[in-house]
Amino acid sequence: MNINIQFVKMPTSEFMEEFALKELKKLNKKYDFIIKCEVFYKLENNPKGKGKICEIQLSLPGPRIFAISDEESFELATDETIRDLKKQLEKRKKELKPY
Repeated sequence: MNINIQFVKMPTSEFMEEFALKELKKLNKKYDFIIKCEVFYKLENNPKGKGKICEIQLSLPGPRIFAISDEESFELATDETIRDLKKQLEKRKKELKPY
């Protein structure tokens, strides 16, 4: 699985890169059909939201899977996004037919 992590309108963070890589590698062990992963961290000053946004897009056989979350910290946003992706991956895994 190829992993691409980008920080949009904010400085890069080695800690967040390592945290995301660790979580995504766990995900890849369980769902080995993931081809590519794009992670975007965004910092927004929106009074309605919490400001720390994590977007993850997974490429796999069939349509892509996408999840986004806005939380108090990037760690919480990453965890929430991966939790959403797990639900979608579980559903996709049931649909895949082994040949």
